Formats: sequence, C-alpha cells, structure tokens
Amino acid sequence: MRVVIALGGNALLRRGEAMTADVQRRNARIAAEAIAPLAGEHQLIITHGNGPQVGLLALQGAAYKPDEAYPLDVLGAETEGMIGYMLEQELGNMLPFEQPLATLLTMVEVDAEDPGFKNPTKFVGPVYDKADADRIKADKGWTFKQDGDKWRRVVASPLPKRIFEVRPVRWLLEQRTIVICAGGGGIPTMYEKGADRKLIGVEAVIDKDLCSELLARELDADLLVMATDAPAVCTEWGKPSQKSIHKARPEDMKQFSFPAGSMGPKVDAACHFAEGPGRSAAIGSLADIAGMVRGERGTIISSGFSGLSWHA
Repeated sequence: MRVVIALGGNALLRRGEAMTADVQRRNARIAAEAIAPLAGEHQLIITHGNGPQVGLLALQGAAYKPDEAYPLDVLGAETEGMIGYMLEQELGNMLPFEQPLATLLTMVEVDAEDPGFKNPTKFVGPVYDKADADRIKADKGWTFKQDGDKWRRVVASPLPKRIFEVRPVRWLLEQRTIVICAGGGGIPTMYEKGADRKLIGVEAVIDKDLCSELLARELDADLLVMATDAPAVCTEWGKPSQKSIHKARPEDMKQFSFPAGSMGPKVDAACHFAEGPGRSAAIGSLADIAGMVRGERGTIISSGFSGLSWHA
C-alpha cells in the first residue's frame, strides 16, 4: 500500500515537555520505531506537525530583534528541515543501509481571501498561564486562546489549495524512497495579484492534517494515518460515558461533534479522504501506527464499512 503517515506536533513534543533538542530527538526515535517495521511492505510518506516548534522559533526570533522577527513561512521551512532531519536520521539508524530516505521542503499555496486570515485558530508554541499570556499579548501583540487549562498563541490557518512538490515526491516514491514532506502543513505561500504572479510567503501556519489529506489524495494513497496522543477518536471525552470508536463510515463520524482545536480537523480530514473509493483513514496513537495499518487499533474510517463499531 501507499501510506501517508501524519505525525502530530504533540506526538513529537508532548504537552508540558521541555522544548529541547534532546527531547525532540527522543520522540523522533519513538516515531521511527513505530514506522520502521512498515518500510519493507509499504510505500511511506511521512508528514508532521510543527506547532510547538514554530512557536518556539518565533519566541527566539522576537527576543533577538522584535521589529525584525522572521515570518512564519520562514520559520515553517526551518521546522521542516529540523524535524525532517531528526526523523530521517532515526529511521536510517533502524533500516537497512540501502533504504533511501529524503526530506523535502514543501511549499503549499493558499488563497489570499481565505477567511482563516480573519479568525486565527492554529495553536503554536508553548502553553502559558493567563497572566503570562496577557503580558506577552501586550508586549508583542500576539493573539491567545484558551487551550485546556492553559493559554497558547493562535495564528491564521488558511486551507491548503495546492502542493507544489507533488511531482518530485512521486519521483522519489518510484525509487522506493521514504519521503518526509509537507511538515507543519507545508510552507504557506500565495501569488501576489498582478500580471507577473509572483509567489511570496505568507504569515500563517497551515493545518497539518488538512494538508496531509490533500497530499494523500494527490499521491493516490491507499491509507492516511494520523498519529496523535490519543489511542482513538472518543465520544463524550473525559466523561464516564466515554467510548472509543473502532470502525466507522464518514457519514457515521459526522453525527458527532469534536473540538476544533484538537480532534476536529483530524476527523474532518479523515472523512474527506475516506469518501473516495478504496481509500481509508486511521486516527490513533503514535505507538499504534502498525496496528492502525492492519486495521486493529485506533479509529478506522472507510466508506466500505457496514456501520459503526466500538473498541471493547
């Protein structure tokens, strides 16, 4: 099978963990351990989140020269290289020497008129107490929203329209290369209005799951796996009545409501991808990637199922 595996930003840097290179490398190694056993049987394309990492780089840049901080598209490119390097190296240490791997910086086009620019929703960076969030907001003019019992910066998150490097990804797959691309939803770009249609970077962060879904469709993938810090999609999360969904059709999932800041985009992306014939999507924990590929773990979504089923 051709499988797109989307590693959540929280899967690579868990909530509350120190944002250090050592911690991220350790989590990259855990991800590689889950993915490496699949390399012999499947064509693999790996994407990843970058919310915590791009937020940290933004803080570092603002501390250096607040009036000359690097824009989010440049920071997105930096995180693609940083995280891709760690994943590529850790996978390479576990796979046969002859297995080729490649990390590809990936530009993604967005629409200048996308409503996401007027309503920032994408969480980036570390979590803060309310007092610290208010102080940074006053100092830097950033927008914050509540994330659980803490506060995080939010930035614009326009929808992805087109992935520019799809053809090079296809060429690499033809050579049995494991490709790491579209990290953090890709580097957000748009065309300036005018006759020359100049491509420029955009101050935004594209949702990784929606970009991974677009990538999976454009590559004619069979399976889209979204690895997060939850074992499955659950209804009534955090309540005594909580239940874990095992198998469902897209129309079954749409009867439930999931948080926009966490599971909602994953479910939307999974349902959109699984509506196509012969395609399925899976959502679950990083450690269960192989089990999701086998259809045993996580939440599996496919239009070919007869109805809704639950984990015991």
